[in-house]
Amino acid sequence: MYTWIWRILPGGLPGKVVGSLVLIAAVTALLLFVVFPWVEPMLPYNDITVE
Repeated sequence: MYTWIWRILPGGLPGKVVGSLVLIAAVTALLLFVVFPWVEPMLPYNDITVE
């Protein structure tokens, strides 16, 4: 999979490195701002009842 991504990125080595960093930043932002907040209410860590 990673070689496929590396092959389809445009440009020489500098372009591929910049493209890879942009892809990593986009995936990280998607996880932090969309996926994790959506999953967080489903996690059992919010059940903090002491009886």
